[in-house]
Amino acid sequence: MYHNIPDKIKECMRELETRDVMERSSTIPLQYRLQQVSPDTGKFLAMLCIDVPKGLIMEVGTSGGYASLWLSLACKQREDKLTTFEIQEDKFIVAMETFRKSGIDSSINLVLGDARSYISRMPPISFCFMDAEKDVHLEIYEQIMPNLVSGGMLVANGALAQTDQLSLYLGRAYRDPRVDTLVVPIGRGLLICRKI
Repeated sequence: MYHNIPDKIKECMRELETRDVMERSSTIPLQYRLQQVSPDTGKFLAMLCIDVPKGLIMEVGTSGGYASLWLSLACKQREDKLTTFEIQEDKFIVAMETFRKSGIDSSINLVLGDARSYISRMPPISFCFMDAEKDVHLEIYEQIMPNLVSGGMLVANGALAQTDQLSLYLGRAYRDPRVDTLVVPIGRGLLICRKI
């Protein structure tokens, strides 16, 4: 999967990585930055995603589409499609352009809107990467968990960097008997919940 990444996808990844470095060192307010995962986090997400059971592959919080590019590699091997939600129109537009330039726009269902309005109507979910605003993580967790297939994974970003904002969510996940839970120290920390 990592050895044959198409050149168009590599180019888009490099562009987003460069923009991320620039935005992190600027005075752009946090809510307007793309807030991307690290390359190692992207690789790890793809590795987790590739072997989950059959079901919907989704992402909550597309931003510029960087993690989506990594997840698209796993989806291609799975012969699957990624559904990804972005609530901010400016980031949605960046992601749409990323997917067009990388040549994967036909294999990604990019939705402008709040995932919480859609989850209850979705088919069974096998993988969800959550990188939205931290105050909605717990609500999204509670909506997704009943619809997550056995062996499916819910992965949330920021588990080590934003523990104050995620304390209720982290506590809920660790006490939930429906999942095995682990924090992995990659990037800003990933909380991985695997449905039993």
